[in-house]
Amino acid sequence: MARPRTFDTEAAVAASIDVFRRHGYRGTSIRDLSAHLGLSLSSIYRAYGDKHGLFLRALDHYRHTESTQNCQLFLESEATIDGLCRSLAAMVLTEEDPDDPAGCFAINTAAELGRTDASVVERTEAAFGLTRAGLRDMAQRLHENGTLRPDCEVDAFIDTLFTLILGWRLRVRSGHDPITIRASIVAAVTPWAALAP
Repeated sequence: MARPRTFDTEAAVAASIDVFRRHGYRGTSIRDLSAHLGLSLSSIYRAYGDKHGLFLRALDHYRHTESTQNCQLFLESEATIDGLCRSLAAMVLTEEDPDDPAGCFAINTAAELGRTDASVVERTEAAFGLTRAGLRDMAQRLHENGTLRPDCEVDAFIDTLFTLILGWRLRVRSGHDPITIRASIVAAVTPWAALAP
């Protein structure tokens, strides 16, 4: 009879994210995970199948937590240019250790693995989809209340902001000054504002 698990499998999944996001999928060994999680190799294999299985669980957990929280930033923000800038800054400037930023797990994974693993692509795209959903809600509210320029095409606006988010998150991971990044956010967004009557 198999022995019952004596550890919290979801807590271990959450803890594994830090290793994967810092070292990447290829740069993380099953022994690295064992040491970081304080679990035996056999416990990891029994609970998750293998490193790939744990990696997919980690991506799922990230989407349900951090990606969902990022979406909520836009959903709950006031529909103003300042509100959009604050939401973008709150999303991209979210590093636990500014001296050793790990970056966004979904972006890091997409950059490392590209489209080589369909199971991974499905999860990174789902995470990106939450960001786009939040942006769409915000952009539509800005459009409806007349905050955006009349010639602003909402889909193009969303796509532009999403692309900029990827770049800003990369800058954060590269250790760029948060003040400079905030200024870049404001400079990118304010030209889309409607002129005051």
